[in-house]
Amino acid sequence: MSTNNNRLRNPLKTARGLGSAKDGTHHFVVQRVTAIALVFLTIYVIGLILSLIGGDYASVRATVGHPCNAVLLSAFLIASFWHAKLGMQVIIEDYVHTPGLAMASQLAVVFVCVLAALASVLAVIRIALGA
Repeated sequence: MSTNNNRLRNPLKTARGLGSAKDGTHHFVVQRVTAIALVFLTIYVIGLILSLIGGDYASVRATVGHPCNAVLLSAFLIASFWHAKLGMQVIIEDYVHTPGLAMASQLAVVFVCVLAALASVLAVIRIALGA
């Protein structure tokens, strides 16, 4: 009799409660948006670095300190660390199966990415403000 009940059950009822289906799409979209932003920002950063080759310290500081360059460099840094955090999150979810280790790894990734992004953006801001 119980096999009859399972055949009559809606597949959604069977799947309900087996995991979160709330933010997988958001994660996917944000990862793709940061990837697209990084394509253009990476081209810009590589061009900026190539234009600074052979420049002295003062000219490099002045170039990085220009508001447009500082904003684009900050955007590149934020997008890079955000994209890295999202990618590492997926890797940990897929390959780390011990719950405690997975949680510790996720926290470490968030902590390292936020700390590195803050330090990097702070460095650009200090150069831009002439400190």
